Amino acid sequence: MTPPGLAELLTLPFMQRALLAGLLSGALGGLLGSFAVLRQLSFFSDALGHSALLGISLGLLLGLNPTIVLIPFAVLFALVVGQLVERSRLPSDALLNIIYSSALAIAVVVLSLVPGQRSSIEQLLFGDILAVGWGDLALIGLLLVVVATYLVLTRRSQILLTLDPALATAQGVAVGWQRLLFVVVLAVVVALSIKAVGVLLISAFLVIPACSSRLLSPNFTLYMLLACLLGASCGVLGLLFSGLLNLPSGPCVVILQLLAFLTALVVSPRRAGALG
Repeated sequence: MTPPGLAELLTLPFMQRALLAGLLSGALGGLLGSFAVLRQLSFFSDALGHSALLGISLGLLLGLNPTIVLIPFAVLFALVVGQLVERSRLPSDALLNIIYSSALAIAVVVLSLVPGQRSSIEQLLFGDILAVGWGDLALIGLLLVVVATYLVLTRRSQILLTLDPALATAQGVAVGWQRLLFVVVLAVVVALSIKAVGVLLISAFLVIPACSSRLLSPNFTLYMLLACLLGASCGVLGLLFSGLLNLPSGPCVVILQLLAFLTALVVSPRRAGALG
């Protein structure tokens, strides 16, 4: 089958929804990822992504809407894992590795027990942004507005907490509550992005644009804005690339993010120096 041309591609309703989803989810991932990277939560977001498959599997097994089950499951999972990381004497990366690999294994077994769902495992792992509906878009758009508003209103506290937690505490920032709220928001973003991005690629959506932006940005504000812009533009261009060449959408977006990162690595004079 010959892939459609660009003009024909843009007239397809499912592609229009997909492009909007790529724009919104890419911007949201870049914005939230800019904080997650500096707060060393990259691996934590990866664990959340892998555990999300378990929430989806439980929803399907119980005959419930997976999205309805996934959001509270992801939030609860994030809170429990956060407490385990703080209280355990094990290194956090080792503990998170145990948790996310175990959750992924259990999820695949549970999913295999659900009639007619064996063939959907690949779609859940790598995402299917072309299947995103208007309801999904409304949720992602609403979350983007809420997260952006929250970060703007608490900008000073967020920057202090990200760059110097001790100073944030001295300045009266409620560090514990801010960290807890950020983890909850991160869990919700991961849960809503799974359908479009997939379990295995969700971490890349959060991490790669932020890392590229850090190589190029001399200050925190530009760092956030550039991460958001890179996430959104790579989401849209990656989808167009995948549609024109009839390739998987999620992996194409991540490959484009990787190319942007390599470009930033080459042209950056800072080499990920400290943000001013």
